[in-house]
This record gives sequence, C-alpha cells and structure tokens, in this order.
Amino acid sequence: MIPVQGVSNQTIAVLGLGRSGKATARALAEGGARVVVWDDGQEARAQAEADGLELRDLSREAAWEGIDALIVSPGIPHLYPAPNPVIARALELGVPVDNDVGLFFRSFATPEWARFDAAPRVIAITGSNGKSTTTALVHHILREAGRPVQMGGNIGTGVLALDPASDGEVVVLELSSYQTDLARALTPDVAVFTNLSPDHLDRHGGPGGYFAAKRRLFAEGGPDRAVIGVDEIEGQYLANQMGQGAADDRVIRVSAERKLDRFAWSVFARKGFLAEYRKGRQIASIDLRGVTGLPGAHNHQNACAAYAACRAVGLAPRQIEAAFHSFNGLPHRSQTVRERGGVRWVNDSKATNVDAAEKALLAFDNIRWIAGGLGKEGGIAALAPALARVSKAYLIGHSARDFALQLGDTPYEISQTMAEAVASADRDAQAGDTVLLAPAAASFDQYPNFEKRGEDFTALVNALP
Repeated sequence: MIPVQGVSNQTIAVLGLGRSGKATARALAEGGARVVVWDDGQEARAQAEADGLELRDLSREAAWEGIDALIVSPGIPHLYPAPNPVIARALELGVPVDNDVGLFFRSFATPEWARFDAAPRVIAITGSNGKSTTTALVHHILREAGRPVQMGGNIGTGVLALDPASDGEVVVLELSSYQTDLARALTPDVAVFTNLSPDHLDRHGGPGGYFAAKRRLFAEGGPDRAVIGVDEIEGQYLANQMGQGAADDRVIRVSAERKLDRFAWSVFARKGFLAEYRKGRQIASIDLRGVTGLPGAHNHQNACAAYAACRAVGLAPRQIEAAFHSFNGLPHRSQTVRERGGVRWVNDSKATNVDAAEKALLAFDNIRWIAGGLGKEGGIAALAPALARVSKAYLIGHSARDFALQLGDTPYEISQTMAEAVASADRDAQAGDTVLLAPAAASFDQYPNFEKRGEDFTALVNALP
C-alpha cells in the first residue's frame, strides 16, 4: 500500500466502494486522514461497514460539514452526460474532487528516495486500443531484463494498493480516460499514447472531450519522454504540441503504418519489421513476424510503443527483442491457446465490437472464424473487406442468424453454442488454418462477460483429443 501524503488530520470522503475505492480508503487512513465513505449500492455499503469503514450519506446536506476533499472512483461520471449528484454538490461547495490516480502521483515519491542509488520511475500508458497489451508487455520486458517492476492502474492492482517503490524500480500503469480526466496530479516520467478511436463519447461530451482526457496525461505534468502513436491526426497533434520541432528527442513517435525517419527519435513497424531511428539513422531492427504473442499490425503498434517506452528507461534493443519472444499475450486478446495438427487456435474474446474484430481478422490467414453473441448496432457489415481471409464462419448466440445475412459469399454454419462451434471448426480445420474466436459482439446473451466466454473457448480447445 502507498500511504497518501498531505492528508493528516483531514476528513476525506470516498465515493464508490469498488476495488479502487476500498484501496483508496485504506491508503488515506494510512496517511493519517479520517475517512468517510459512501456508495449508492446497499450491498457495497454493508460490506464497507463490515470492513470497519465509516459510512456517511453524502446525499444529505449535513454530511458535508468538515469534509476537506472528495475522492471519486473512476466509473462515476463527474461532468458528462451529467455529474453524479454527490460530485455536483462538491463542485457547488468548492470541495476539491480527485481520484486515486491523482493521490498516487502526489504520494509516490518519499524522503526515503534520497537513499536510493537510482530514483524509481513511472511509465503511464493511455489510448483507445492496445493499452492493456502495451502495459503488460512493458512490464514483461522490464521483468525479463531483471529490473524491479510493478504493474497496476486499470489493469491488475489499483494504484494505491501497489507497494512503496524500491531502489531503481519502474511502475507501469495503464490509465483509462476516466482516470486521467479527473486526476489533479499526473506526473509520469514516461507517458505513452497508443492511438485514438471513438469510445466513451457520452462520458466525455464527444470526441474532443475524450481526446482532451487522454491529453491531460501529457499536458499536466510534462513527462521526461513522450511516446506517441502518430497514425491518427490526434497523435500527430499531440506530438507536435509536446515537442519543439522534429529535432526534439523528448518525443518518440510511433507508427504501424509509415516510415518515420525525419525525427530525432522514432520507432515504427513495416512489413513485420520494427525499426528504431535516431536522428535519421536506423540503429536497431527486430523481426516481429515470428513473435507469436504479438500477431498482426495492431500488435506491432503495441510492440513499437512498448519498445520505445523501455528504450526511454535505458534498456538495450537486444534485451527487448529477447523478451518479445517470451511474451504470451494477454488472455482473450489474440491469445494463442493451442497449436494442434498444424492448426492454431486463438482466443480474442475481447473483440466485442467490429473495430476489434477487424484487427483480429487482419492478423491471420486461412481463418475458421467463430463469431456472434449479442450483436451491436450495424452488425458486421463493416467487416466485409476482411472476410476474404475467412474460409468459413461458425456463428453462435443471439445474433447468429443476423450475422449470417451479412456474410455475403463467405461459407458459414449456425452453431449456436461455443461447444458446437469448436467441434465443427475442429472437424473442418486443416493444417495451416487458424481457428479464431473474435465475436464482434457482446457476450451477455450466453456469458456474464467476455472473460467467461474466452475461458469456455479455451477449455473446449484444450479438451480436444
């Protein structure tokens, strides 16, 4: 746990008692604050009371007497489409509103660091797609290189539940737009922006607000190095804002689409090869085509971003390359489950929308595609250009017949259940094929979440003789 600094003898309210909220309450108490908590859910309140936390109904006017700050869990809206009433009241009263990420950045450094040989550092990663894989990959590379490292934030451990930093340690954080939007302190040593595509637009009041939330990670604290994906105009704009021209090597531009050789520092992937350029000269190259844990152009972009972040904290290209080959990927994200009889079985249950499914389809050839579930508006019509890679589709769930109508000439069968789809794909697959679960749909018609869907697929595949 990281005790929160600067809160001794203050009364701090915590709104939202999920994983991050409870960790925040404990870290505030460890820092000497009097902590009061509230959650709109009765079950969460009962659990908090059983854990010894002091409840205070923040919907009541009298509850605000003596409160010095309000700390909010990331899932609670504070601006759009409308602020939670508790947050709205804090804004009216002028009570400072923050979140656990803001508390982390103001509390991470301690006087003990003066005795360290090397100061700890923070790599913070944001973006629309790939940030979880990039975060896990950076963590994996640093660990394989023998560096002390922790991972948390939107993946794994909550930021305040991390251990206090050790000598020379690197903390790798995945930060969502919900987390960066509200944090009052954002001071990473290395900040990474993977890419931007429309998401959470109601929460941020449109695409401009969504990008502004991501941009705060770079604008608020001014990282020593900014690793920025420039395959969208927003990334190009951000890189331009952060640097003093093409010769400024504080900005490392990253691309999976184009050659970047005009800048002081860049990392890009073309035709399966990662290249690092410094001042117009290539200084390293890695063949990504044989890295099974990072298939496809979208994962090559993740590899470039992770490579650049690790170079920014002093790792050598050969250390990074070796770690690429031992990275197995994240569960449910282009995860190779098994290779059997020349057939590769891949779990991308996280591909719950058309954009993610397209990236998965473009990563492989000769695909036996398991798709379906609770389809989203527009179905899979937008996937038509990628269907040339599909030998046959096996459709499951609520939207199976709707999806079938949008497949054009692509062969298919209605499998309904995952067990039927896996059995049929196994019957049809030949050496050189990839059986890919990339549903392009939510899971809630048959599973509680995409993780359970991916776990079912994995168990069925591993049970094949």
